[in-house]
Amino acid sequence: MWTKDLFGVEKPIIAMCHMQPMPGDPGYDAEGGMEKVLECARKDLHALQEGGVDGIMFSNEFSLPYLTKVETITVASMASVIGELKSEIKIPFGVNCLWDPIASIDLAVAVGGKFIREIISGVYASDFGLWNTNVGATARHKMAVSGKDIKMLYNIVPEAASYLGNREIEDIAKTTEFNNHPDAICVSGLTAGSETDTQILRRVKDALKRTPVFCNTGCNKDNIKRQLTYADGAVCATTFKYDGIFENAVDVNRVKEFMAEVKDFRKGL
Repeated sequence: MWTKDLFGVEKPIIAMCHMQPMPGDPGYDAEGGMEKVLECARKDLHALQEGGVDGIMFSNEFSLPYLTKVETITVASMASVIGELKSEIKIPFGVNCLWDPIASIDLAVAVGGKFIREIISGVYASDFGLWNTNVGATARHKMAVSGKDIKMLYNIVPEAASYLGNREIEDIAKTTEFNNHPDAICVSGLTAGSETDTQILRRVKDALKRTPVFCNTGCNKDNIKRQLTYADGAVCATTFKYDGIFENAVDVNRVKEFMAEVKDFRKGL
């Protein structure tokens, strides 16, 4: 499985490095400026790496409310921060420009990211309006910008959104795999930090023939062993924050406690 080749372990944990609001975002701290964005990202990066996670994914998580077509200033700001941190990144990393797969691919190519996670296929009714995608154009764009080696993690249960059409999750997973050849499929809860339904994870995993499945939200040290029973890895963020609060910085001790559970689980593989 490509995940072991990239991360060096079975069932890798990809930790989110959430960037503070950037220029153009409603919450941007103009007084702190980009230096504040950089320093917050640097502290979280070091805490996550010291805590022992297997990969990092940089995202503009605090660019609320999100766009489905990200502005140029956001991609430029993220590239600037990641470029400054590049020499300090010791593990494989990817990027996520919420919620724009084209911008995510462009950023990954520019900074050397190995993977992206995005809403790449499907049509949804969401808090951000009608959420449409063009997976064929996205796949071709990746090739056009020399991104053929970038792994594509497809989120098929996006947070704050519902798939248009009465389709079972197994059917969505099967046709996504057949038509789009995703490198992995991500299954989420309702919002960032919301626990993913273990039974849905199992149903998606059972429906697929070859594609790894990631638990995308809501993992914590108490449920991670259960989630990894079915999932091939997990993308984690809120559980690593001080007091498990989404808006807070990363607490290295919470990361270490979480990864201790993961490593104990891996002993039985």
